[in-house]
Amino acid sequence: TCATAETKNSSTMGDAGYDPRRSRVSEDTFQNFVRGNITGVITEVPGIGPKAAEKLAASDDTDDRITNTYQLIGKFLMLKGPDDDENKVASMQHMEKFWYYLKERGIASHRSAIVKAIAEKMNMFIPGIYERDCYGDDSDDDDE
Repeated sequence: TCATAETKNSSTMGDAGYDPRRSRVSEDTFQNFVRGNITGVITEVPGIGPKAAEKLAASDDTDDRITNTYQLIGKFLMLKGPDDDENKVASMQHMEKFWYYLKERGIASHRSAIVKAIAEKMNMFIPGIYERDCYGDDSDDDDE
């Protein structure tokens, strides 16, 4: 479902949040990641370069360090909850939660590209976890 329930951060941070149309990754790079095998090297994720990898790996708490693609996917999946009897985390809310998580970790650019890449990759394994139709036209006409 495309419910637009706000995340705890989206109403207080004042940012636009996740928008797949702001992804600035080439279609070839994006498709190679989505269709290819996961190597575990964090920079294989479109939008994550050396600086972003450094920021994700930096934390005083070793449990919070993201040093490979598998851990990043794990964090993405963790943010799908928590669910209870009255509230299920909808797709749009899930994407917002991941986008703001990346922001909190210091990722300043390409957040939407990272969210889109991980969401599309996981949607191949867990159909319905990412509902691209919720975001309207996702053409690459305006992307670089």
